[in-house]
Amino acid sequence: MLNNLFGRRQDEARVREAGRLPPGQALTNRFPVLHYGPVPPFNPATWDLRVFGEVEQEAAWTWEQFNQLPRTKIRMDLHCVTRWSKFDTDWEGVALKTLVEAGLIKLKPTARYLMQHCEYGFTVNVPLEVALAPNFLLATHYDGQPLTPDHGYPLRGVIGHIPGAELKTPYLWKGGKWLRGLEFMAQDRLGFWEQAGYHNEADVWKEERFAYG
Repeated sequence: MLNNLFGRRQDEARVREAGRLPPGQALTNRFPVLHYGPVPPFNPATWDLRVFGEVEQEAAWTWEQFNQLPRTKIRMDLHCVTRWSKFDTDWEGVALKTLVEAGLIKLKPTARYLMQHCEYGFTVNVPLEVALAPNFLLATHYDGQPLTPDHGYPLRGVIGHIPGAELKTPYLWKGGKWLRGLEFMAQDRLGFWEQAGYHNEADVWKEERFAYG
């Protein structure tokens, strides 16, 4: 226990000195599970991912079709609004940026925001510039293995900090678990936690946790 505690403190000091630990955060070597509501069931025969809104053509990919899309692997630091940070996490999935650049999603010029629609009606909004950045991924795998159900299996949005990259980094809640739809919007709308008082921008380096106070 003490060795683990001292090891964690040494790791935390290392990432703080490297400028990788945002204000108000503490390092964890675990991967805490946090979400609202139950874990939904998954049926690959009926699951699909809808793409709609400010796009030239709406689409719906089956699970089989989604897994044939171009794949991406990234390593990121994760920062949760509940004040834990986990470093050097490995993810695999589909980059929205790649789909747009390949013409698999054709956005209208009016597209400015993305709403992630998840199971049970849960929603998460981000600006398009964040959704199309290299640190936003439609993830199917974590640490070389398929996501576990409580971490968003079969598909989740995940967003984090890529060390050395000057990219906007929101808190982890800005990637929705159990993703089922991508709605591109001309105007911003608040998602579930944003409506509950969480900050709409959620920049980890500015410690934008709540809309007020």
